[in-house]
Amino acid sequence: MVAEPIVTDLPAGAPPVCLADFAERARAVLPEQVWDYVAGGSGGEVTLTANRRALDRVGVLPRVLRGVEVPDLTTPLLGRRYAMPVGVAPIAYQRLVHPDGELALAAAAGAAGVPYVASTLGSVPIEEVAASGAEVWFQLYWLRDRELVRDLLARVRGAGCRALVVTVDVPVLGRRFRDLRNAFRLPPGVTAANLPNGRHDLAHGGTPGVSPVPARSGADFAPALRWADLAWLREHIDLPLVVKGVLDPRDARDAVRAGADAVVVSNHGGRQFDGAPASVTMLPEVVEAVGDRCEVFLDSGVRSGTDVLRALALGATGVLVGRPLIWALAVGGRPGAETALDLLAGELRDALALAGCADAAAARELRTVPVG
Repeated sequence: MVAEPIVTDLPAGAPPVCLADFAERARAVLPEQVWDYVAGGSGGEVTLTANRRALDRVGVLPRVLRGVEVPDLTTPLLGRRYAMPVGVAPIAYQRLVHPDGELALAAAAGAAGVPYVASTLGSVPIEEVAASGAEVWFQLYWLRDRELVRDLLARVRGAGCRALVVTVDVPVLGRRFRDLRNAFRLPPGVTAANLPNGRHDLAHGGTPGVSPVPARSGADFAPALRWADLAWLREHIDLPLVVKGVLDPRDARDAVRAGADAVVVSNHGGRQFDGAPASVTMLPEVVEAVGDRCEVFLDSGVRSGTDVLRALALGATGVLVGRPLIWALAVGGRPGAETALDLLAGELRDALALAGCADAAAARELRTVPVG
């Protein structure tokens, strides 16, 4: 049984019954520029919109008379068993939406028994996040300074992180029109806590029509990342290696050859190349390309337990969930995030039961058909 999703420090009113409820409340409490920074995508937001539409077009054929009463959600991910096939996606600067930021969301993930992926651009140092009690995977943006990369890897090991997730779809930061129109900049006190001095001199300035955030990223990120760099990383880290930002099956095969233990099929939540297909559209081809040689996760657009089921039915090992948990963090801190993850688990349990699946693994045997 899933506990009643009551969160005492959410705004007054009826308790949330789905993740969309958190989005509505978050928009009401966040500054408009912060809402736009998190909710927005690049360009005309074509890819951002496509993610949701594509997921809604995935119909799952349920099985009947399967004798399922209470499905088992537990799932092995990268050699460890978690409470469900879900991880918290890496999202930068979480103190933008709540003072506790990454500490609260990581603690909620730990309580829910799912992995928390900490961002290089987190607003809390990785050592503090890892001490929250969560199972932490660290997301790495490749930096121009190789010594900074070495330093981060040493810190990741020292903090006890369980996996390394390297993001490969940000040679440059996508042009995000909402941020440019808002001249969005980081407020005082919110910095990239994992980087020396937080690079605060670049991310906190700004002029009308210009956001300083891309300037900060451009100064730190190495745009010319190659497969040889990924091979170097494989040699220098003794953790499971995950490559995030793959859409083309050819790149998925190359990632396996470079030593990846998993790939994340992702268009960065529609925040990078506006013109890329929806992540879920490419998921079946990537799954087919890698076979059983690595795990495959879906990222971008996941908003419900039914979406998790859809991804599993299309061959994914698990999913990463981002924005809905940020909305829950914004309106309720750690309790809000815990409630959101509890709701997600309940939705997935119901979806599995309705589809005739005794456990998450059985969902991968379901058939899908286009709908709508």
